[in-house]
Amino acid sequence: MSYLIVGSGFWGATIAERIATVMKQPVTIIDKRDHIGGNCHSSLDEETGIECHRYGSHIFHTSIPQVWEYLSRFCEFTSYRHKVLITHGGKVYAMPINLFTINAFYGKNFTPSGAEAFLAAEIARDRIEQPANLEEKAVSLIGRPLYEAFIRNYTRKQWERDPKKLPSAIISRLPFRTCYNMDYFNDTWQGVPRDGYFTLFKNMLAHPNITVRLNCDYASIRSEIPSDATVIYTGMPDELFGYKYGELEWRSLRFEWETHDVRDFQGTTVMNYADPDVPWTRIHEFKHYHPERTAPFNGGKTVICREYPATWSRGEEACYPVNDERNTALYARYAAEAAQTPGLILGGRLGAYRYWDMDKAVADALHVFETRILPMSATL
Repeated sequence: MSYLIVGSGFWGATIAERIATVMKQPVTIIDKRDHIGGNCHSSLDEETGIECHRYGSHIFHTSIPQVWEYLSRFCEFTSYRHKVLITHGGKVYAMPINLFTINAFYGKNFTPSGAEAFLAAEIARDRIEQPANLEEKAVSLIGRPLYEAFIRNYTRKQWERDPKKLPSAIISRLPFRTCYNMDYFNDTWQGVPRDGYFTLFKNMLAHPNITVRLNCDYASIRSEIPSDATVIYTGMPDELFGYKYGELEWRSLRFEWETHDVRDFQGTTVMNYADPDVPWTRIHEFKHYHPERTAPFNGGKTVICREYPATWSRGEEACYPVNDERNTALYARYAAEAAQTPGLILGGRLGAYRYWDMDKAVADALHVFETRILPMSATL
């Protein structure tokens, strides 16, 4: 065993495929779960035939040509364009905030320039020149009324902390527009794999040089790994090093699944819930991702999933890093130790402690392969 990859999500699967295809070397990839694909895993619901994303909605989107070209080798993407709605105060609005949202919320009929002028006045009331946190950044972009209606309480539910204590960079993931563009993402390419994420990952890992071991925890096989093997680890770095410097903070998620005897439950793929009296952050209805699958799409049943934010504790799934000052400094200590450990490479959303979209994880994996793994092989 020359190369062992821990974790079969996008980052780990990309590294495995590149080692097998480009370097023509055998590689083993393990996952503690019973499936490949990490949190991007999807499967068919047996009762309805609906393709369900098992860890919340995953829509692939990118403006990186190399990433789009790379993944297109393993699947065909649909032309799905993601749109999200949000419920606040018993009414439904468009999300991310755009001209539909602004006019509906304020009861106006602004033109784009009119909305820009109106919001400039709203923003000026707080006079935030140098936003220091998520709340200040959001208010400086959209004004306090829109922030308090659509961002503040949703963020509190998602992160279980005051937005004033979260980094401003988090809000930059959410577009804001003064036109009627309702697309959730701005990227050039967007879609979902026509045959599902499971098939995409199966194709990525189909190379004969790749061995996949599921239901396999790294700790259980650590003693079997040759001392000269390269271990590419996409799990939690604090767990890897026995929490010797302390625990990193993570956010987790809990999902409640329901099958309903209706053709359409909510009329859209994702409905967000902004108000604090609703305990879930969003409801997913998965049939809307594949209207081209006419039998399940037009069938008289549908599958929904309510998503609840959860406090992470050991044994739970870590979903989002909490990239505040304390955790960033703590991660740096683990990353420094990993860099000094021969034959160890950290990566992926967990290993890098980064709140990456899928395409950024693939881009980083391709970069790490080209700059670290491939050159290292030339010296052997």
